[in-house]
Amino acid sequence: MRILGINALFHDPAAALVVDGRVVAAAEEERFSRRKHGKRPVPFSAWELPEKAAAWCLERAGLRPRDVDAVAYSFDPALARPADEMGLADPWDHLRLTYAREAPGFLATALPGLDPEAVRFVPHHMAHAASAAFATDEAGAATSSVLVLDGRGERASHLAARRVRDRLEPLAAQDLPHSLGLVYEELTEHLGFLRSSDEFKVMALASYGRPRMREELRRYVYPTGDGGFRAAGVPWRELSPPRGPQEAWTQDHADLAASAQAVLEETLLDLVRWLHGRTRDSLLTLAGGVALNCVANARIAREGPFSRVWVQPAAGDAGTALGGAMLLAAGAGDDVAPMGGADLGRDWSDAELGAWLKTAQVPFDRPPDIAADVARALADNAVVAWFQGRAEYGPRALGHRSLLAHPGHAGNLERLNDVKGREQFRPVAPMVLAERAAEIFTGRMPSPYMLFVHEVAPEWRDRIPAVVHVDGTARIQTVDRAAEPLVARMLEEFERLTGLPVVVNTSLNTAGRPMVDDPRDALECFGSTPVDLLAIGPYAVRRGAFFTADSQDSQNTRDSLESLDSRESLREARDSRDARDPRDARDPRDSGDPRDSGDPRDSGDPRGQDSGAPGRDARDARGAPGSGGAPGARPVRRAAR
Repeated sequence: MRILGINALFHDPAAALVVDGRVVAAAEEERFSRRKHGKRPVPFSAWELPEKAAAWCLERAGLRPRDVDAVAYSFDPALARPADEMGLADPWDHLRLTYAREAPGFLATALPGLDPEAVRFVPHHMAHAASAAFATDEAGAATSSVLVLDGRGERASHLAARRVRDRLEPLAAQDLPHSLGLVYEELTEHLGFLRSSDEFKVMALASYGRPRMREELRRYVYPTGDGGFRAAGVPWRELSPPRGPQEAWTQDHADLAASAQAVLEETLLDLVRWLHGRTRDSLLTLAGGVALNCVANARIAREGPFSRVWVQPAAGDAGTALGGAMLLAAGAGDDVAPMGGADLGRDWSDAELGAWLKTAQVPFDRPPDIAADVARALADNAVVAWFQGRAEYGPRALGHRSLLAHPGHAGNLERLNDVKGREQFRPVAPMVLAERAAEIFTGRMPSPYMLFVHEVAPEWRDRIPAVVHVDGTARIQTVDRAAEPLVARMLEEFERLTGLPVVVNTSLNTAGRPMVDDPRDALECFGSTPVDLLAIGPYAVRRGAFFTADSQDSQNTRDSLESLDSRESLREARDSRDARDPRDARDPRDSGDPRDSGDPRDSGDPRGQDSGAPGRDARDARGAPGSGGAPGARPVRRAAR
């Protein structure tokens, strides 16, 4: 089946396409609209759809809206209750439900030719759960446990479930208003950050504090021992004064963040232990916005009863687009394959990138090996913008849209935070070859998606100070050389030059803006920030040349463009796009991988909120009869118009 997944109602609107059980494409709307998180999570924006992301996903596969067999919309309004009945202070929440009910018509308008009868409402937390349970490539995933925690779904904020082959079996759910995600959002706002956006800043700030308010917080946030918890009504102002957005943070603020982080971790560990007691599985998969808390994830992996823990890289609401599509595919009898990697977004061929640079009239050159060229620049303490291959799905830069730097200079932390225009307490992350990681870091391995923190070995802390957080940890990305040969080559050359097997990796963007996605974004970011080198495909744009454009730079540009004609190269590149990646083929059943010779990964990429539980209204997760075999999916009746 050809199934389009849509997340739209709350925040991080996104689209994903699954064809015959294989993930073809996935992207967040923010990468197209350039609005952080796509929109603000208020009822008045609930009607906004990921139109550009959905259209691109279909285009990637050579499909038209009328070719889609089903659309998975990751919220089921039939399961929701009025906000006041759930104890939520949201007088306009009824608008969300109205927009959700009308989503089939809205989607048909946004994607002309789409049959609104093809839309299926998938319970929010079942979509989250499927995004983890079906997407993981861990061994034994066919029988595994899954835990979802976020702000809210239709009527709950949590789901504990089990995957048994092609089905998800709900085991427990926590009804609203109790929500670990909403409590963390409240704290984010109390500390002067943007709610439903900056929760990761609270996690970073927590490392600077002591959990001295933990006992007080335990009165309001605690597990109940039956697979649920209580989390509501925290009197934040009694614990610390609120911080204004432009005010400096105080030790009280850091201590409050540390206390909330500690109580969150305690509660999560109890939920994990309860789930393991029910399933006795060895593998736990995680999804939901709370699963982006890499400090908590590391503690679950370290102290929890599961021998393996896997986290969906797009764990927030964006991931429900993928999960909803996977759930419908599994229910329809398709053999659902793991997602294979987070590089599911847009890319451009060498010819297309050259045409972009020619149109922009910027001086550039094509070194013999862009990986070696970047390694030399990094060894000389340059800051490098790295734009390679398909864009990442989810909030982490994983070596496709990254900002790179030398980890051996402590000042590079402040330097990068200045480049990005963000708070100085924010850490940056290291990337390291998977086979070298255990020499330097202790923790869950491998860690390809930057979703766990690791202890940095004491003997390495002074050698790579830029990536060591104040508490002696780092949020690492391990690099598989088979999946990422270009990044691996860059890391090896950097080590040869410096003796350090680690490079700083942070997202290629500036504060308040989405990650760079297309070549225009990359050029705009490069031109407006003190970045020394832009490595875009096989080409290098150097800062000195970018602003001086002397005669030699101009000659280098002419040499690089000698065989490029903008219109012809773009035409040829577009004609050959479908042959570059097995996840893009116009016939998605074709298993070949005839990659374009300009694809920097051509040497080895083998990859081709709500549920119920017994005793807590189990109807939420099971859905209605006639759902096409997918557990929790509900067919849509055409609304009268």
